[in-house]
Amino acid sequence: MNLLFLHQNMPGQFKHLVARLASDPANNIVFVTKRKGVRLPGVRVITYEPQRTASRSTHHYLRLLENNVLHGQQALRIALELRRGGFVPDVIIAHPGWGEPLFMKDVFPSSPLLNYCEFYYHGSGADIGYDPDQPMVADDAYRARIRNAHLLLSLESCDHGLSPTRWQKSVHPEAYQEKISVIFDGIDTEVVKPADAAHFDLPGGQRLDGKDEIVTYAARNLEPYRGFPAFIRALPKILASRPRAQVVIAGGDGIDYGRRHPSGQKWRETMLEEVAIDRSRVHFVGQLPYADYLSLLQVSSVHVYLTVPFVLSWSCIEALAAGCLVVGSRTPPVEEVIQDGENGFLADFLDPSDIAAKVIEALAQRQGLDRVRTAARESVLEHYALDKCLPRQVELVERLGASR
Repeated sequence: MNLLFLHQNMPGQFKHLVARLASDPANNIVFVTKRKGVRLPGVRVITYEPQRTASRSTHHYLRLLENNVLHGQQALRIALELRRGGFVPDVIIAHPGWGEPLFMKDVFPSSPLLNYCEFYYHGSGADIGYDPDQPMVADDAYRARIRNAHLLLSLESCDHGLSPTRWQKSVHPEAYQEKISVIFDGIDTEVVKPADAAHFDLPGGQRLDGKDEIVTYAARNLEPYRGFPAFIRALPKILASRPRAQVVIAGGDGIDYGRRHPSGQKWRETMLEEVAIDRSRVHFVGQLPYADYLSLLQVSSVHVYLTVPFVLSWSCIEALAAGCLVVGSRTPPVEEVIQDGENGFLADFLDPSDIAAKVIEALAQRQGLDRVRTAARESVLEHYALDKCLPRQVELVERLGASR
């Protein structure tokens, strides 16, 4: 098959899918991306750069849409060049979040378009306004409606959609949900697994292992969308109740979602000013190399995963696959994965006292909770493992290719 992938941050969620398809010499694969310097075996990579960005004079509701159109235009020019060279895709596989697939059906009207339907924004009932640390103003709801413009255009034009969780599918317009399949991206459970001999070295040289009492928290960036303020506010009770506990926090100081603190400070700095914690027992280790991150999960006594109603992080599933005792937020994306008391525990995202209580209880009982750790990994093996998800993704692509 001729396959065209589009994702501004190659390979993104298509990491495993594109590698599997590229392993078949019968497939001719082109990947269009904004990211430079990435190569994949058996894949022709074409990079683009928008000719400009949205003007400051553009209405602020429309700047994102204008930038997406500019991304889409560059992808359009590449697609036209591919067509002139005789390349017509049997399937186009795209993430619509940055606009690249907007004009693909105009260039290749007979090529099935598979969209990765990651999220669809709402002025209420999902992420916006859920967290008091990110209070909503009316303008947020109005802007969210326009923010969906390019997503709605892509959803209307695609032949099929792919969502990683049922909840993420459910936030899309009901009229289009019938053409969205739910297949998780897939976790490589041969790599992400428990390891009794694992250890983790702190920046100061102290080595932690499974014999230590370790509370872990990991996010790409330490921000309210992933519950960082609530976690920090829970720490004084946890540290007071568990005098031997060490806390390891992995994540950077950037912003992936939501807004910066009104003061302009990093959320880590702001929370450390607000909450007094024993810094000799709370360790910020920044963004970790993947192998070190896995070691951190493998030595964890209790892992905390929090999120507003938004996209479910891979880290939640990875923690379960590593056999962690996970305390997760009682929010829809997490509730889909964790059954309270069975394969993990749930706490109120908005209540640091409840988060602290659940962590303290799990630490106190952890020697008797092997059944929960086992169930955590088994739930991933059954529903979210790469060897379950990837064949379904490939089958979907092949079925769309055959339909052309």
